[in-house]
Amino acid sequence: MTGWTWEYDGYEPADERLREALCTLGNGYLATRGALPECAADEVHYPGTYVAGCYNRLTSDVAGRQVENEDMVNLPNWLPLRFRLPGGRWLTPDTATVLEHRETLQLSSGLLERRTKYDLGEERALTVRQQRLVHMGDPHLAALRTEFRAEGRVGRLDVEAALDGGVTNSGVPRYRDLDGRHLTHVHTGTAAPDTVWLRCRTRTSDIRIGMAARLTADTSVTISHQVPRAVQRLSLDLAAGNTAVVDKTVALHTSRDPAISDPLFAAVDRVTRAPGFDELLESHLTAWDQLWRRADLDVDGEAGRILRLHLFHVLQTLSPHTADLDVGVPARGLHGEAYRGHVFWDELFVLPYLNLHFPEVSRALLRYRHRRLEQACTAARSAGRRGALYPWQSGSDGREETQQLHLNPRSGRWLPDHSRLQHHVGSAIAYNVWQYCEASGDTEFRNTKAAEMLLQIARFWADSAVYDEKLGRHRIKGVVGPDEYHDAYPGASEPGLDDNAYTNVTAAWVLTHTLELVQSLPEPRRRELVERTGLDGGELEQWEDVSRTLHVPFHDGVISQFEGYGDLVELDWDGYRERYGDIRRLDRILEAEGDTVNRYRASKQADVLMLGYLFAPAELQGLFRRLGLRLDEDMWRRTVDHYLQRTSHGSTLSGLVHGWVLARARRTEAWKFCLEALRGDVADVQGGTTGEGIHLGAMAGTLDLVQRGLTGLETRGGALWLDPVPLPELSSYGFALRYHEHWGVRLRLERGLLEIAVPSSDGTPIDIRLPDRAVCLRPGETGRLLLGD
Repeated sequence: MTGWTWEYDGYEPADERLREALCTLGNGYLATRGALPECAADEVHYPGTYVAGCYNRLTSDVAGRQVENEDMVNLPNWLPLRFRLPGGRWLTPDTATVLEHRETLQLSSGLLERRTKYDLGEERALTVRQQRLVHMGDPHLAALRTEFRAEGRVGRLDVEAALDGGVTNSGVPRYRDLDGRHLTHVHTGTAAPDTVWLRCRTRTSDIRIGMAARLTADTSVTISHQVPRAVQRLSLDLAAGNTAVVDKTVALHTSRDPAISDPLFAAVDRVTRAPGFDELLESHLTAWDQLWRRADLDVDGEAGRILRLHLFHVLQTLSPHTADLDVGVPARGLHGEAYRGHVFWDELFVLPYLNLHFPEVSRALLRYRHRRLEQACTAARSAGRRGALYPWQSGSDGREETQQLHLNPRSGRWLPDHSRLQHHVGSAIAYNVWQYCEASGDTEFRNTKAAEMLLQIARFWADSAVYDEKLGRHRIKGVVGPDEYHDAYPGASEPGLDDNAYTNVTAAWVLTHTLELVQSLPEPRRRELVERTGLDGGELEQWEDVSRTLHVPFHDGVISQFEGYGDLVELDWDGYRERYGDIRRLDRILEAEGDTVNRYRASKQADVLMLGYLFAPAELQGLFRRLGLRLDEDMWRRTVDHYLQRTSHGSTLSGLVHGWVLARARRTEAWKFCLEALRGDVADVQGGTTGEGIHLGAMAGTLDLVQRGLTGLETRGGALWLDPVPLPELSSYGFALRYHEHWGVRLRLERGLLEIAVPSSDGTPIDIRLPDRAVCLRPGETGRLLLGD
């Protein structure tokens, strides 16, 4: 690992899946895992290519039940390029002796380089050097340059390139009982002497896919069609010390793309017009340079290097190209098939970063949610509720995609999945809508789509709240909070918990801010909204009442995760750690023992403490005051300590949230959790999960930890609010951001000095608010502010 490169030396089959995920190349539309082109999918390697928003639905027989799942589809593999001596075996690191092997991911240029030296025997060797790109300027293009160099008398080398439509979704072992054959009607053909094509479609969603490949070398190319593969072959004469170059350029379109008539025609046309590799590389580098300028992040040391890798993968999944697509935030990026490519609440950790760099991408991701508002309203009606009930897992059309069963690999049993009761996803969407509008100043979106979504989410919460005469408060029953360990009460016949504190407090926040938004709308727009939604004064009064009376349970002087949490049994944490070592997935361990985590005060990840992630201390205290409840610093400290001791961190988001909360509270333990969040995917701390796809929310969240967490940055009331948090291990950092009409506002903090530079423009001044002062910076000005202890 260096400042701008990510390197692997040597070939380690056990690490290959992790390397492939972390060496994925993408551009926000298309991504391909970093598999070696000469290797096919097997237990070691998994080449996967994914297009954002390309899903297909299949039904499988599992445990005696018909189970329907929608998956992000593994599309035809464009990588295959293999080589051998005439009559010999195809050379791969698994079939031949490897003398040297190095893979280098160039973060600055979005380029994956590999160099492998194969021993051919008889004092002969073959060095293979490759450069791969997925074009950041043209999202439909990818290219692979391969250089072959011989040592000794090698003579002829046979090379075979292909487009392979015989792929399946098989990258996650625990899904292999499910049908993964998503592609059908595979056809291949020849477009030109150097160009082949492949077309197919998905089995049920009927998305048509067109792919074309052009092979360029200083020798003739022969073509054959061995459906489901289109094959191109050539022979190279390798004189000792000479280098032969083979370039493979690929274009990919689907029928979801705008401004095309037929994806196959579009792919063939695009690859025919594509320039050579050198020119493609030049325009690709320019596109990456522009991205890095907009998302500039300057942090010293190992933390800075990992943050740059995280930023690289965020930009590959959600680039400016994403702004033209109808897609959400896939929790595992476009890097693998874990979670089936579904959209969860992870945008809660992603959009706050994007808002201040690529607001057009945030807007597109929120429009994905708005387009599915009608489906969410339909789901609420089906549940006997008004308003909008967004699904916990989303895919193509907004219906609930949460699986009905999930496999416990420890016990081998398929178990009911009740995570669809995580209705708090609606509050996450509302929070992101509000944060986007505050950061971007997008009043058009605020007054239209934002108002419509917030209104329907608030309506759902108000209608879900049931008044309890005994408590004198409203309650929300039968839900699951962010901690997925607890989905039912011990011994209960039905799933769901009552008065999850995180759910209730965020519901109160949604109701409060929706009231504020409705009241601030221009009168003509407010009238339109009232007419379209049937909103009336009585309903607004109900929202006001519920927002002030939602029940938040307590026990032993701390906030309870849910009503009855204090009655649960304490777990023998030391005993389980001694017995199992890694107990992140404590739920699987207990189920395999015939027990259930529902009996214990044990959390998978931050739940109550998520409140301290979303809301600054003053805002959180204000929310509790509005609810008529007291939350002082001592109670919050006790609450933090209580859950710190009872959380197994079975989610990569957990360390991030704990680090953020502890940093805000000026706690010395903060860095330990920040470091775990930074290393989550790099070190694959969950033992194999990163190879199935990176954790996009955790990666973006670490960036936002520097951007908003350590600076105390908030965008509200037309001002930038800053309250820097001292973190000795990360005391020097800087970044650029986009705020309202200002591009490239630079912030740098170093040794108690905060520097803010506003680039020259015709924009209005920026109001900067610190705890002890306020300053106003005009375009072209730089402020240097000394900070107190």
